[in-house]
Amino acid sequence: MDTALTAYRAGHADVGRGIALAYETYGAPEQPAIVLIMGLGMQLTAWPQALVRHLVDAGFHVVRFDNRDAGLSTQLDGQRGMALPMALVRARLGLSVAAPYLLHDLARDTVGLMDALGLDRAHVVGASMGGMVAQLVASGFAARVASLTLLMSHSGAANVAPPHWAAAAALLRRPPAHASVEQLVEHYFRLFRVIGSPPGPHRLADDVLRARLHATFSRAWRPAGTYRQLLAIVASGERSALLRQLQVPTLVLHGAADPLVPPAAARDLAAKIPGARLRLIEQLGHDLGAEALIGQEIAAFCAAAGQRAQPQRRR
Repeated sequence: MDTALTAYRAGHADVGRGIALAYETYGAPEQPAIVLIMGLGMQLTAWPQALVRHLVDAGFHVVRFDNRDAGLSTQLDGQRGMALPMALVRARLGLSVAAPYLLHDLARDTVGLMDALGLDRAHVVGASMGGMVAQLVASGFAARVASLTLLMSHSGAANVAPPHWAAAAALLRRPPAHASVEQLVEHYFRLFRVIGSPPGPHRLADDVLRARLHATFSRAWRPAGTYRQLLAIVASGERSALLRQLQVPTLVLHGAADPLVPPAAARDLAAKIPGARLRLIEQLGHDLGAEALIGQEIAAFCAAAGQRAQPQRRR
């Protein structure tokens, strides 16, 4: 069960262009900063408190936040892109896809949050879609990134590591219209049992997973925002050329049992990013069930990247 953790600071930050991001920070602000970017449709609470606590105890100032169109951050309701099937076809053909925004905009949101919090540099950690955003932060704002950690993420290359058909089908399956919190919990419980860790050391107990999902959907539920984020992924294309130019210490962390973003995607990322270190975790699926091990890996890597000293702050 998650242990209680008190935020040092929490609220909403104006990151520009009409976007305000809900955020929480943990740990002493004079310590080196780690910014956690969550994935598709997920909220800041999807970063397990045990993982956050491990990073704080290791001497880091941790920031987690809701991306635009998720959780308690700005919702871009009223902005529509094309239907997803058409978007997928056009993307496969190399044609443009109409979307309300791109992953590059989420990267700028992240840097805008760093500005608002006075962070000149930070270790940037992204999970799934958040890893895609983190790649763009490191590419477009390299001076702001002390190190890069990519969890269960992808380069966007169409010919690399397609999801297992059952995982893709489960992800695209929608809950009932006007679903109650209890119905949402059961729908996403079934989803995470398909895409998450198999039975073994990293699989969350049923009651723990249900409790986390209940807390999530009691806080917020933004299905239209998730759809817009998915369109942003499709419309943003691949990042292979950008990755080959990165000069940021990079750790690629990935579950060896991930059916949604298979391990071949991690190998592809590590091969494309100069000097990247690859770490595959056995019996881990598309989730953060190995939270203690993941926390240890991130903390050790960030420390080795040379950011144990006090971070510089923007004036």
